[in-house]
Amino acid sequence: MRKTLNINESWEFIKKDISPEQAAAASGEKLDLPFTWNGTDGQDGGNDYVRGAFWFVKKFSKPEFCDDEEVYVEFKGVNSSAEVYLNGALITEHHGGYSTFRANVTSRLKPENLLLVRVDNSKTEKVYPQTADFTFFGGIYRDVNLIIANKNRFDLDFFGSSGLKITPTLAGADGEVIAEAYVTGSGEVKITVYDADGNVVAAGAGGKKLTVKGARLWDGIRDPYLYTLKAELFSGGKTVDCVIQRFGFRTYSCDPKNGFVLNGKPYPLRGVCRHQDRPEKGNALTKADHDEDMRLIKEIGANTVRLAHYQQDDYFYDLCDENGLVVWAEIPYISRHMPEANENALSQMKELIYQQFNHASIVMWGISNEITMHRKHKKDMLAFHKRLNAFVKSNDPERYTTLACFAMCGFNNRSAFITDLVAWNLYLGWYVPGFFLNDLWIKFFRFLHPKRCLGYSEYGAEAMPNLHSKRPKRGDNSEEYQAKYHEYMLKCFERYPYLWGTYVWNMFDFAADARNQGGEPGMNHKGLVTFDRKTKKDAFYIYKAYWSKEPFVHIAGKRFENRTGRHAEIKVYSNAPDVTLYIDGMPFKTVKGDKIFKFKVPLKGEMHIKAVSGEVKDEFTLRRVDKPDPAYKLHVKSETQSWQK
Repeated sequence: MRKTLNINESWEFIKKDISPEQAAAASGEKLDLPFTWNGTDGQDGGNDYVRGAFWFVKKFSKPEFCDDEEVYVEFKGVNSSAEVYLNGALITEHHGGYSTFRANVTSRLKPENLLLVRVDNSKTEKVYPQTADFTFFGGIYRDVNLIIANKNRFDLDFFGSSGLKITPTLAGADGEVIAEAYVTGSGEVKITVYDADGNVVAAGAGGKKLTVKGARLWDGIRDPYLYTLKAELFSGGKTVDCVIQRFGFRTYSCDPKNGFVLNGKPYPLRGVCRHQDRPEKGNALTKADHDEDMRLIKEIGANTVRLAHYQQDDYFYDLCDENGLVVWAEIPYISRHMPEANENALSQMKELIYQQFNHASIVMWGISNEITMHRKHKKDMLAFHKRLNAFVKSNDPERYTTLACFAMCGFNNRSAFITDLVAWNLYLGWYVPGFFLNDLWIKFFRFLHPKRCLGYSEYGAEAMPNLHSKRPKRGDNSEEYQAKYHEYMLKCFERYPYLWGTYVWNMFDFAADARNQGGEPGMNHKGLVTFDRKTKKDAFYIYKAYWSKEPFVHIAGKRFENRTGRHAEIKVYSNAPDVTLYIDGMPFKTVKGDKIFKFKVPLKGEMHIKAVSGEVKDEFTLRRVDKPDPAYKLHVKSETQSWQK
């Protein structure tokens, strides 16, 4: 039976681009994986941003295995190109920094082994991404394993996948499932399906349609019910390999009038985008990091997540399955079409689909993002989009294809009519003035294309938790402007329920080496939560008020403690029907409302402010000062006029 041995411990990192022979003889920094070599770079406007080719070295003893078994080395994520050498021989190359790849190393193994990996995130025209508003981290930033498997097995060479394709459908109240196995060697495949309690609900041969009577649906955040499918390969009268995957039964549709529908019920997709990086770590996240991200996304009540702009960790797709988040999954075909990299984009799409096909949470594959930002090679770009879309539909006709259009695309841009669905990255009210432009844009697109399903793939505004203003303005990076922007956008989307999906850019601040905004270079600050996940900005709570059923109150502007003037507006976000404000322990006023509650209070010295609704409360200290606190003002030039995300 298959065994997986993790080999993350005791590597050496050589920060030089040298020959394999030199790397084999060199001594480097001792470390454990996962590791990102430029996890602390990109935060000074790019001056120390490291892109290049470096070496990772691992010594290991030959694992025990039988004559009828073979050994693979598996890499879950190496950014962005890798050359893998074992005992002096090149055993595989891989180009694409976000997907799993493997190599059979059986014939090269010795009692003691030297594994060398040349990792390269240098600039190139042959591997995506190369132009984008996020930091291109380098390293072996996910697990490395040795897999020992029988020569008759579920295919370990099929694009890094599980070797199993599960297709669930519904026939009335019953579920039907077909499990197609990719097998190396020979054998018979037996399928067993279990419910969430471990009861067998269906069994039969691989490739045959199995029926699950009275199937319980995977119903998003309402009820993310999952079944477990076990595929066993029998050869020579015994089980030689086994793969276990989870899946869910669900139906979904989208039309221009009703938007997104899940299991026959309207289910407008309202959620966030997510990048996979953290301070100091870069992309080298732990399961605890992923868990924390999921907890925060769940806290605001989102029902969908766009995993931008690349394939993310298998574990996070599992979390989305378990927690009922509808997923937009995509590849890093972004910003600039590179004709030399067409095959690379296709390869990354194959890996994304084959590796993540069985996830109940994924309902759409993202073809590209803002690919028209640079206008060269337009003819080739359009032709390749059609080819990429056709490939996806031929391999997965059930799921939707979509793409995210650049804000400057015209309403009739041809790239916006290739995929099943379309969405736009629009920052009206941030990069250009006028919140109302969002309404005009939606209405005009609807007028021109009434039969086209429309969504917002990105929208947002920068905010630093330390910057504040009584009169927030576009470009001041204040927490108050970001909150004001998102208040408008939530109201706006309520007016157009037919929008199939809307995605905040971004759930978390993230590294963007080319930026220098908000007084903190190398960062994009459009997140609802700070990069370190320690501070929830005020805008976080306006979403929680709209989307979450968890009772809460939040005083917006709690970090805006020092204020001038005779009066101050105290704004409270809550999903309660009314909020009572207390000043210095005495009740001041009760306001009934919907999501946003405003109080005009007199400013007198230092005051203790508390907002209460039922069992929940929030409080802070407010002070009257004679002059505006200079710490609240941005003292560096903003770059909001540049058309970047």
